Amino acid sequence: MAEQFFKYLEAEKNASPHTLTAYRQAMQGFQKFRPNTYWKAAKAQDFREYMLFLMKAGKARASVRAQFSALRSLYQFLRMRGLVTTDPLSEISMPKVEKSLPQFFTNSQVETLLQKPVEEEKTKQAPPWMLARDKAIFELFYSTGIRLSELVSLDVRDLDPYSETIRVIGKGSKERICPVGSFALEAISHYRSQANVHAGPLFINKSRRRLTGRSVWLAMKKHLRAAGLPETMSPHKLRHTFATHLLDNGADLRSVQSLLGHASLSTTQIYTHVTADRLKRAYENAHPRA
Repeated sequence: MAEQFFKYLEAEKNASPHTLTAYRQAMQGFQKFRPNTYWKAAKAQDFREYMLFLMKAGKARASVRAQFSALRSLYQFLRMRGLVTTDPLSEISMPKVEKSLPQFFTNSQVETLLQKPVEEEKTKQAPPWMLARDKAIFELFYSTGIRLSELVSLDVRDLDPYSETIRVIGKGSKERICPVGSFALEAISHYRSQANVHAGPLFINKSRRRLTGRSVWLAMKKHLRAAGLPETMSPHKLRHTFATHLLDNGADLRSVQSLLGHASLSTTQIYTHVTADRLKRAYENAHPRA
């Protein structure tokens, strides 16, 4: 039954490996909580108790919602295929999630981070091109706002220096074309020349294999520490920064939605709250009668 569901997600819904893993973990979580309860026999009360268990365990509301969204998808599939007659999750109310404003870098923090790899000395074990690679990665993040998973999946062929764009495969295997700024193009060109990267993965490790997301995160943490910037910042914060700075400088919301690869405009709208909040603080600090 479960394997039928995953075949459906993969073949018909074109779900990403990340989504498949998350759904599998959600199902395993419930089965661990109710080891002797089959999907056909599970009741609404079983899921209420499971939600209470997760909340008491300190799970974030967003995480709980994501798990139950996966379980709802399972029951929708089972009903569609006639494998169950009722959906116990239809009686379950999802916990409300308070939307927190995304964190982002200030202009000066971005400049400091982008410059830091150039100022540092490489370690003896690192190849001579590694710092140039790190700078190219940070420049590309800030220039395009792509996700970490999208960045490490890039191949050399995805970058078109003539049209100054990259081809990105986002969530749900959706393709989009992102413009790349001149600073990022120059940094990438410098890195590729030093590392002799002409085909295959765009960003590589010292073993010349595709760079992993964890490696990017660790490299960024190292440079943040060296620059005296908060180590809580992350590659995803550069994505937030990209969107916030675009809106601050007059970009329209629909364009930012397209650049970020958001399926829904409501997901992008959180950045308008950030810009409005900054505008309000600027007004209060500057206006004599604020």
